[in-house]
Amino acid sequence: MIPKTWENPVRAALREGKSVVGGTISAASVEVAAQMAHLGFDFLWIEMEHSPITLETLRAMVLAMRGAPAIPFARVPVVDLWTAKRVLDAGALGVVFPFTSTPELARTAADSTHYPPKGRRGYGPRLAEFRWPTEEGYADFADRNVMTICMIEEGRAVDKIDEIAATDGIDVIFIGTSDLSFSLGTRGNVQHPDVQKAIQKVLDSTRAHGKYAGVPVGTLAQIQKYQEQGFRFFQGPSEVAMLASMAKQILEPLGKSGSTGKALY
Repeated sequence: MIPKTWENPVRAALREGKSVVGGTISAASVEVAAQMAHLGFDFLWIEMEHSPITLETLRAMVLAMRGAPAIPFARVPVVDLWTAKRVLDAGALGVVFPFTSTPELARTAADSTHYPPKGRRGYGPRLAEFRWPTEEGYADFADRNVMTICMIEEGRAVDKIDEIAATDGIDVIFIGTSDLSFSLGTRGNVQHPDVQKAIQKVLDSTRAHGKYAGVPVGTLAQIQKYQEQGFRFFQGPSEVAMLASMAKQILEPLGKSGSTGKALY
């Protein structure tokens, strides 16, 4: 039974000024989730926007992570009340909302992760209660501990960032740097001055409104650079990216290279 004093360790770390790093799961594998949950990541970013992970697989992953240090978060495919409800009722303790490009969408995201009167989340938490058995009752536990992460991925979101970041109930403003660069016309060139200017604008507004800022990262050097800027919430590489990186380290010195992305015929 979880005591009333328990706090989502990701939220607690951010509140204490620390950085948090999540590992990304893109493969529909419960075994991968169970293994990654013990590697030292603060949370696992279960990718349901760009991968074939279903609600059933998410549920199995959440159960497989019981007793592990990492906290299960899910990126849903759309900013919508019922979509967030399904992953929260499956036991996720954080929801990542893509393309939160307007103040109205930001409000929907915040409402989706909180029970009335603060929000509009529907009450049916039997599966979530099994994953998070708490002495205070699940609704109060969830409203204290579920995290709401809104992604800024379009130029129009940057234009409205002050209103979006001011939304009560949002914890993290996360910049989807690749999609933002495409929206701004640079097609993946995150270092372009226009993209960097937009990133700084989002960061400044996020911090001004008392929210935490996040970005995707692939290396330690990137984390350190972004920490110096003021970012604290990091989406780390996926299991596939880490697998490829380790294979490259071992095989390239032996003159062997992978065929990923190359035609074999």
